[in-house]
Amino acid sequence: MAKYINKRFLNTIALCTGVGAASGFAVYSFYERKEALKNRSLEEDYYHVFENKQPKWDSNWDKRQPKSLVKPVDSDKPELQDKYNKKIEGQKSCATRHIFLIRHGQYNVLGETDGERKLTELGRKQALFTGERLSLLNYPWTTITQSTMTRAMETCAIIQKQLPENIPLTSSDLLIEGAPIQPDPPSKNWKPELYQFYRDGARIEAAFRKFIHRAPPEQEEDSYELIVCHANVIRYFVMRSLQLTPEAWLRLSLDHASITWLSVFPNGRVALRCYSNSGYMPPDAISH
Repeated sequence: MAKYINKRFLNTIALCTGVGAASGFAVYSFYERKEALKNRSLEEDYYHVFENKQPKWDSNWDKRQPKSLVKPVDSDKPELQDKYNKKIEGQKSCATRHIFLIRHGQYNVLGETDGERKLTELGRKQALFTGERLSLLNYPWTTITQSTMTRAMETCAIIQKQLPENIPLTSSDLLIEGAPIQPDPPSKNWKPELYQFYRDGARIEAAFRKFIHRAPPEQEEDSYELIVCHANVIRYFVMRSLQLTPEAWLRLSLDHASITWLSVFPNGRVALRCYSNSGYMPPDAISH
């Protein structure tokens, strides 16, 4: 009997030792893993999480990269290579385009037609504040482009009065408000018919390609351009120019008569210098 008890006792000790060893190894492994994670650099952690998920920057997003505009040569002759290189140099941009996207002021949302959707009294005040702000910035304004919708043209007219009279003004139907692309996630309160995305999306994309790009090679000085248009257009322009997911445009909010500033550099890089800036207005004048 004593022999049997001793054997059970020894087996129990062996089992406990095995469990303890396994538990100890598990605890050691946990702390070893924790220490390794703690010592991993932030850069390594970033790439661990986002590897293969973030698209690379497309330097030729506006199809104006010099090499894409010059037909390559199939010869190693020095004179042909020199000619090719000179053509590339001739296509290089050397100026920065500063594009100021201005949303129209508050307007009568109950109007059934575009002509009835005029600026409210607050909308006119907002446009005045924005015109004064742009005047104080005192940049050498190059051009003004406006949407042909009533609220945008009214806003533009008020802003114009605060700026020098000799700034060229043009209008474009491409800039009118619309539904650029189906948003993700979808909105619970805004559900246009699918055909509107099909109809408006191509037009707003065409507006982006027409107005947002690097400076042409013949432009020698930086330009400061004003575009007075609409919230959906501006939000889409921002997402496209920064090469972010365009379906995310509805996640951004935009104040009435606010200033959004994009800079397109000669190498094709784009910077968002400010977005929906309305801090120059009194708090009771800000709306969206």
